[in-house]
Amino acid sequence: MYIDSHCHINFPELAAKMPEILAKMAQNKVTHALCVSVDLPDFPQVLELAKTYPHIYASVGVHPDYEDTPEPTVDDLIRLSDHPKIIAIGETGLDYFRLQGDLEWQRERFRRHIRASRATGKPLIIHTRAASEDTIKIMREEGAGTNAGGVGGVMHCFTESLAVAEAAIEMGFYISFSGIVTFKSAKDLQAVALAVPMERILIETDSPYLAPVPQRGKMNEPGFVVHVAEYLANLKGLPLAQVAQQTTDNFFTLFKLPDETAHA
Repeated sequence: MYIDSHCHINFPELAAKMPEILAKMAQNKVTHALCVSVDLPDFPQVLELAKTYPHIYASVGVHPDYEDTPEPTVDDLIRLSDHPKIIAIGETGLDYFRLQGDLEWQRERFRRHIRASRATGKPLIIHTRAASEDTIKIMREEGAGTNAGGVGGVMHCFTESLAVAEAAIEMGFYISFSGIVTFKSAKDLQAVALAVPMERILIETDSPYLAPVPQRGKMNEPGFVVHVAEYLANLKGLPLAQVAQQTTDNFFTLFKLPDETAHA
């Protein structure tokens, strides 16, 4: 079985076809998905999906790309995460690719998410793009890692170097690969995926974006996460069943979900 560790099925283009989305998940043995929050105004939709469907989990957080949106306080994040189906804080992090200028507000937002993670004991979902040096620096300064009293988390939709992956793993983080790893142009990322141990890997779609080969060009959905697993199995020369089981076990270990849920 497979788990999509990061998707946005509350986005309108996917929410409008929820029965079809859920059916494709079942067809492809994708047993669970984590619907990830990107801002506070839409968070109620994210939580409602998790409350409605037993196999859907949710997070609470504000994406670094969202500039003109209500700013979360640490207390906001702690309060909103107080539900058993909210299993993570994020997505959060830094993005210097899409936004320019003085981004101190982005760094401060990131710090508040890390503090909320430490206070709640819920792992972080971290987005980093063109900002890996500052991302790792702030993670260390705020004690995000399990080696510093934090609870760790996942570097989602990973596209950075092996050195960044190793720095995150040293702090107790997992590395999540999306459909990008299946792209022909992603040779550097494929080398990183080959080097990262299976015990630290998650798989995701980041749907509705970044559909993996052979679905590239289509709207992505959680059912397509199987193609990421297939690619990693071929890349690493491992049985697909081993990749499926290990990434599933990693998900339930990271997010502290009971074993009976993992093997339901």
